[in-house]
Amino acid sequence: MEESRLRVLTPQVIAALVRRGADFAAAEDAVQDALLEALHTWPEHPPRDPKGWLVTVAWRKFLDAVRAESSRRRRELKVDGEPAPGVVGSIDDTLQLYFLCAHPSLSPSSAVALTLRAVGGLTTRQIAAAYLVGEATMAQRISRAKRTVAGVRFDTPGDVATVLRVLYLVFNEGYSGDVDLAAEAIRLTRQLAAAVDHPEVQGLLALMLLHHARRPARTDDDGRLVPLAQQDRSRWDTRLITEGVSILQRALARDRLGEYQAQAAVAALHADAQTAEETDWPQIIQWYDELVRFTGSPVARLNRAVAVGEADGPHAGLAALAELDPSLPRHTAARAYLHEKSGDVGQAARLYAEAALLAPNLAERDHLTLQAARLNAAARHSSGQAHR
Repeated sequence: MEESRLRVLTPQVIAALVRRGADFAAAEDAVQDALLEALHTWPEHPPRDPKGWLVTVAWRKFLDAVRAESSRRRRELKVDGEPAPGVVGSIDDTLQLYFLCAHPSLSPSSAVALTLRAVGGLTTRQIAAAYLVGEATMAQRISRAKRTVAGVRFDTPGDVATVLRVLYLVFNEGYSGDVDLAAEAIRLTRQLAAAVDHPEVQGLLALMLLHHARRPARTDDDGRLVPLAQQDRSRWDTRLITEGVSILQRALARDRLGEYQAQAAVAALHADAQTAEETDWPQIIQWYDELVRFTGSPVARLNRAVAVGEADGPHAGLAALAELDPSLPRHTAARAYLHEKSGDVGQAARLYAEAALLAPNLAERDHLTLQAARLNAAARHSSGQAHR
């Protein structure tokens, strides 16, 4: 059986062991041992029931570890026997792992790492590469997270909102390393959507698909960022857009609006416009109003201010921005953009340069620096023309 199939089965088998009494860390170790044995034995002797085989072997590995530790003698006596191979529930088991990995006792970064390891089946090395940290550092982070949730039981309902927040964080991590975290987040959210009938799960999946559809046009051939208004829309993935819009429409029809549906609606309006000039900015403002109502997010307020600048003119946008904390991420960049739209090129250039110093990553810094340079060059050219 190919490694991708083992990867799919991994979280299900871990959850099955946890349900039978194994703590999370020991269950994961036992399943990893079982997977190694599977890689050696299955090519010659493939089992009729791969999942049942893994559960049985992993349980044996767990029992071996229990017997090796005197502190677990009492627990060993409670074990009646090994589970027989057979059909084991998969969706419920995997869903429990989602809720475990998104436990409120974990920090966001630990919850994301643990989700990628336990539910996504990624190796510690892959996760470390995606986060651009050392493998030992990531191993420690995951180990601490596993110890934190080792005693958590599954006898209380999980919090869907927390699970969605973790998946949203995974998606926003970007595309560094040898693991495409955006694609991985979509895969995991599809899995969750198949298990949980919740409009916000559908909303998050739609949001991811609609944003991911624009990915091919987000950078030019030299790797530089391309703003949404300047993107080549023929490069957008229409298949993903169609799927995302369809999922969103089904979610909105249930009349249980939430923040992810509101964000997806904004993304759908951008995707629906054939050109940047055709964007329905008034409707986008209305959706940002809904998003602010749900979350009170300063970032949503900032995005709304930019939308106001597009719909009602740059001076209206700047007035809306003036009501917000200027220390907000990308606040200075938004001011620069609106000043440029208003024709105040000198102020826009200064603000673009200032925003570049505040940029959260190299790609944004380079983009903002180029904007400042472009406007300064235009100003010099206009000045030279005036003196001729």
